[in-house]
Amino acid sequence: MSLARRIIPCLDTDGASVVKGVRFVNLRDAGDPAELAARYNREGADELVVLDIAASRDRRGTFLETIRRVAEQLAIPLTAGGGVRSVEEGRSILRAGADKLTVNTAAVLRPELIEELSREFGAQAVVLAIDAKRCAKCPDRSVAALHQASNSALASGAWEVFVRGGREATGRDAVAWAQEAVARGAGEILLTSMDRDGTRSGFDCALTAAVSRAVGVPVIASGGADNPADFLAVFSEGRADAALAASIFHDNLQRLGELKQFLASHGIPVRLVA
Repeated sequence: MSLARRIIPCLDTDGASVVKGVRFVNLRDAGDPAELAARYNREGADELVVLDIAASRDRRGTFLETIRRVAEQLAIPLTAGGGVRSVEEGRSILRAGADKLTVNTAAVLRPELIEELSREFGAQAVVLAIDAKRCAKCPDRSVAALHQASNSALASGAWEVFVRGGREATGRDAVAWAQEAVARGAGEILLTSMDRDGTRSGFDCALTAAVSRAVGVPVIASGGADNPADFLAVFSEGRADAALAASIFHDNLQRLGELKQFLASHGIPVRLVA
């Protein structure tokens, strides 16, 4: 029996407010995190992600109070992070009410952090967030071509990892970094296409498929969702285990229940809410 694919709203926060932009810039206020969390809990979200997107940029810790306020509204799993640099900071996030924590910038700077977190909390609680952007000099690749490629070809540098809220390039290949992180103990990958983020032009199925084929842990696709067909594509062509979106849910452009009914009607296993 196939595992149900997950639909995950995301609350990107910059302080105490939810924000949303396009390709990580031009941020606008999108509401109160606790209020949005309560709404998504009612509407049938499978999980919720809360990210303090300015934490690494501003070199500060995650806002634990926001995590507490959100967790109080939920009966579904919560993943939270932003600026996590140590086991102690990870423990604070979990104690504030999160079920899983994300790491991004600090893990790229010091990959041993993933091992430390995994040993302390278990791989199931450690989510590596990867913000990836297609290299300007790399050829565009179709999903079909990626399915036929070898693992070595997938790690050729088609997508570069960025850190500090998408502001700094690292020179790291996204697929190779995902593989290394899983080997070090990451239990899940939250994969965001910077090219598609906030554009409502569809998920980057090629990127998602490349990472999904390269690792043996769940991959959450993020960036570019616009309509139910985009979710269908990323679950089928992109091989994603979960799909994350923000603005289309925040702005009531897509209802969670209707999305899940559409996916179920097209053979994608999902958890339906009565």
